[in-house]
Amino acid sequence: MPPVIMSVCTSENKGERKTPVIAVELRENHGIIGDAHAGDWHRQVSLLATESIAKMRALGLDVDSGDFAENITTSGIDLVALPIGTLLKLGEAVVEVTQIGKECHTRCAIYYQAGDCVMPKEGIFARVLRGGKIVPGASIHRLEGIDEP
Repeated sequence: MPPVIMSVCTSENKGERKTPVIAVELRENHGIIGDAHAGDWHRQVSLLATESIAKMRALGLDVDSGDFAENITTSGIDLVALPIGTLLKLGEAVVEVTQIGKECHTRCAIYYQAGDCVMPKEGIFARVLRGGKIVPGASIHRLEGIDEP
């Protein structure tokens, strides 16, 4: 199966689970319009693979897209293997991978439920180079340059 977007999620506040929505609009150099994590920084958009969420389900957790505060849930692409600087076309938008994983300064609810959390190790972050709409089911393409279609 080719890489695909499984879910798009937003939240009004930082530090909370995100809610799946039918579509999101990415704005260049900003992130997802209306999402708490958007802004002028390197972690405008977060991505996590459904394969990572499945690992947490295997530990007995009832978790789904958005529960790890990720904006975009993917399938069929090894996110953590992507080098920093990788360009991805997500639906109409183009993002650049800026960070793999993150340091968790405080333990989230998922960590306390499972004794572990996948987002710090398997989530990735990106900044928006070209805005556009993203919906579940949209394809994911790795680009060599931003001028590609």
